[in-house]
Parts: sequence; structure tokens; C-alpha cells
Amino acid sequence: MQEIVGESLARRLVEWGVDTVFGLPGDGINGLMEGFRRQQEKLRFVLVHHEEAAAFMATGYAKATGRLGVCVATSGPGAIHLLNGLYDAKLDHVPVLAITGMQETSVLGSHYQQEVHTTQLYQDVAAYNLMVTNPQQMPAVVDLAIRTALSRRTVAHLTFPNDVQVALASEDPYRHVSPGRPPTSLAVLSYPQLPPDPRELAKAAEVLQAGRKVAMLVGVGARGARAEVLAVAEALASPIVKTLPGKQVVPDDHPLTTGGLGLLGTAPSEELMEECDTLLMVGTSFPYGKYLPAPGQAKVVQIDVDPSLIGMRLPVDAPVCADARQALRQLLPLLPRRPDRSFLETCQRRMAAWRSEMASLADPERAPIAPQYLMSCIDDAAADDAILTCDSGTIATWSARHWTIRGDREFFLSGNLATMAPGLPYAIAMQHAYPGRQVIAYVGDGGFAMLMAEFLTAVRHELPIKVVVNNNNSYGQILWEQIVLGYPEYAVRHRQPEADFGAWARACGSFGVKVTDAKSVPGAIREALAHPGPALVDCDVNPNEPPMPGKVKYDQAKHFTEAFLRGQPHKAATLATIARDKINELRS
Repeated sequence: MQEIVGESLARRLVEWGVDTVFGLPGDGINGLMEGFRRQQEKLRFVLVHHEEAAAFMATGYAKATGRLGVCVATSGPGAIHLLNGLYDAKLDHVPVLAITGMQETSVLGSHYQQEVHTTQLYQDVAAYNLMVTNPQQMPAVVDLAIRTALSRRTVAHLTFPNDVQVALASEDPYRHVSPGRPPTSLAVLSYPQLPPDPRELAKAAEVLQAGRKVAMLVGVGARGARAEVLAVAEALASPIVKTLPGKQVVPDDHPLTTGGLGLLGTAPSEELMEECDTLLMVGTSFPYGKYLPAPGQAKVVQIDVDPSLIGMRLPVDAPVCADARQALRQLLPLLPRRPDRSFLETCQRRMAAWRSEMASLADPERAPIAPQYLMSCIDDAAADDAILTCDSGTIATWSARHWTIRGDREFFLSGNLATMAPGLPYAIAMQHAYPGRQVIAYVGDGGFAMLMAEFLTAVRHELPIKVVVNNNNSYGQILWEQIVLGYPEYAVRHRQPEADFGAWARACGSFGVKVTDAKSVPGAIREALAHPGPALVDCDVNPNEPPMPGKVKYDQAKHFTEAFLRGQPHKAATLATIARDKINELRS
């Protein structure tokens, strides 16, 4: 049987070390699917229920493994559905290859059914973006697409017309000279492990030693450099602030960290940013400038492997373009241990008080169930190497503050895109990549409902993910954003009855339970984690629990009050919840 272009593509993916493709078949990719079938012993195809989930799975796979994620969709609507997940990959800097179908070349431009020119559609999201029109372009363009995705940590896209997919790979319809082949080394690419320039390190050390109140802000670019981050922070007597995607860089219970920064962060982190005179940024271009030191307040050292990200938010006095781990390791000998630890000690006292306040909010006696308590039960029961995936929304607040990074735990969410619904697809992809680890998806009812059919995907592929639905029967984050803007809530709560997602899990042939009282939460979580297959806990939580910022600013408080004066529909329940929160904090 002669090789067709679809098989040539599949074989080249295998040669690059790709072992999984996430996608949904369609008549626009039948030739590609035949290629995948011919390589099925080496290339697993994970059938999903929605193309958006396929893109999220490819992104989650890439985030967790550092390897190339691959997704495939048919022409027209299928290709359009991939976009949300692909933007997640682009904005969080992970390598994903998207493969789509296209109508036969003979009908292009004739307003044919489902004729969507995906190269134009994808021109913003994909760094390498090509329609393959000649079998002789294979495998060079596959190599270039993959090299671009891996080396630039971004999205690449190839689209194949139907007639090209099934053409013989050896066919040369135009008798053109074949393109030159790229080098044949198939070693997995990544951002180059750039060694630091000694002159840049010397300048960085000079700036850091001159500071009196030094703080570190670390992001996901410092993943894998935990020991080096802690050693430099210890030498500088510097508290460590973590971005949300960088939560896993250092343990949450370590005495040097003050947790996250921003709307979902901690008050101690926000306070130290207001007071520091020197800031060391490692592996992050933190996008929320209002939470960073005021202009002129602090000298800044920034370490990043991507020079285009240095100086995006603050003027940088000492840029270091290098791999975070190498840079910190070589910076450390230039930093004598700082004897004055007073700034660090002040931050540590504040953090101890903050941890006590957060523990007080996870109160099992509260009714309705406090979402903080639900997250704390997951935290208590999960393994020390568990992976937690999370959707965007109020659940991101609860996981940021009550999911404790310890041991080899990891944490993943949609960072810069902050889209709804990736938690479940991420978990499926990560469980596929790490079959021996506990993978937990902590999702809201809104995000889960968007792609809930993918729970059935987990069941069918025998992937033992655990899903915990934080069910407030509303779009909680939007509710509070409306209030903070000074508006009474509108169109953010679902009508009764509340969904029973536990029943959906049981209908899929798996473990599912609905929890409505706090006493049942710990047992339900433990039972789900112990179940050998996929399991789901749907927990009704207090819909009036506000995801309060670490420090409430004057404008936020003012608008919050204005919203209530204008007639907040659930004013009494919300005020009662806030009052109970404050009582618990005072008792702590």
C-alpha cells in the first residue's frame, strides 16, 4: 500500500516523538484520519466530543510535559472551535501544533460549503501558518511547523486540502524541485538553555546588594528552578511572591514565600510590593502592573529567557537574558548572605496572620458549604504528587489560596487567556501523560457544563481523573465583578433546579455523588480519590461567598456599597456571609 500524504504526516509526527493526537474526525480530514489509522500502533488518537476540548487537551499536555501538544479538527466549524484552546497555548507560551482540514484545491474560492480559510483565521494565533498544496512539501513543512512551535513555545498550524491529504506522498503534480530538507536531528526543541552573560550577572548582583528591602517575583518560567530560587531568596533575605501560573515554583508552606499577587493573591504580597526598594523578577512578565511597585519606587532586575518580555511592565535596571535556573545558579556566588533580615521577618509575621485567616474561612460548620472548606478538603486528602487543574472564575481564588503546593504537587490553569472550561480537558490530557499520578480537576458548574461531555471521554479511555465541581449555580466571578463596578447583579445566576452533575457521572458509568451538607464533604472527596476509575463530586457551595481581594481598596469598597444601595437582589445573604467571614477571621 503506497503512502499517502496523511500517512506521511502521521509518520513524521511519530519521528518527532509525538505519541498522542487529540481531536474529532470529520469529512474534511478523512485522509488525515486514514494516515493516523495506519500509524495507530505508534500514534494514539484520543477522540473527544468537542474540538475546543481537543485544543485544551493539547495545551494541557504541553503544559504538563513540556513536549509538543497536537490537536486536529475538520474544516470550517471544527477549525473554528479549536481557537479558544489555541489562544490559551499562545498566551501561556506552550508548544502546540494544530492540524486542520480544507476543501479540495479545485473548489477553493468558489464559496464552497464550509469554506473557511483557516490560514487567514489563524494568522494571529499561529507563528507558523501554512496550507499544504503539494505532497512534495512533506515532510519539510511539518519539521518547520514543529520546530517553530517548540523553539518559540507557541502555536503552529498546518491545513491540508482534502485532495492533498489522499494524494500519494511521492506525487509531484507540478514537477517542481523539492524544497530543501531541514536538518534531520529530531531532538526535542525548547527555549534554548541560554547561559547568562557574566557582565549582566555582575550588574544584577550590584543592584541586588544595594537594596535594603529586596523582594522576588517568580513565574512559571522558573519552574524547575525551585532549589535555586530558594537559595537566592535566602541569601538576599527576600520574600518570594509567586504569580498564579508560577504557584508550583516553591512550596506554599515555605517560610520564604508570601504567596500570590494580584486579585487572587495575598495581602502580605501586596503590602511588600508597596514597600520594597528592589525587585528581582524571574521567569515572569506579570501583566497586572497596578500590583507592582510604583514607578521609581524600586530598582528592578529581571531574568527571562525571552528578551522581548524583559522590561514590559517596569523599567529594568539590570536585565539578564538567560535560562532561570542557570542564571540563578551563577548569580548565587555573587550574593553574600544579607545580615539584615528585618524586612523578611516583617513579611513572615504578616504571612503567618494571613494563613491563620485563610484557615478560619475553611469552616466545616458553615451552611451553605463554604467553597474554601471544599478546597481545603481536597487539599487535605490529595497526594503529595497530585496535579490540580483549575478553571477560571471564583474557583481560581479558592485554589490559589487553599491548594497547598508541597512535595511534587503541581497546579495548572489558563493563565493569561483566563478562559472558562479548560480544567476538565487539561485533567484528561495530564492523566494520559502521567497515568500513575493523581489528577484532580477543580471546576465551576459554569465551566464544567460547557464541556461536560468530555467526562465521558475520560470514562471511555479509562483515565481515572477526579472532578470536583464547585457548584454555586451561577457565574460567580462575573457576579462579583458586576458588584465591584457598582452595579446590582444581573443575569449571572441560573434558575432552579440546580444541576446534579453527580447523576451525569453515574450515567456515564462512573462514580458520581451530589453533596449538599458540609459533613459529607470529606468522605465524598476521599471516596472519589480512592475510586479506581473516573470520579466526580458535585458540591453545592454558598453562592454568596465573595472572592475578596487580598487588600480591599477604597474604590472597590465604594463601588461595593453603591451596588447594595442600588438594590442588590441577594443583599441579606451576601452581607450575612461577609459578616460570618469576618467573625471567623477575628476568632483565628
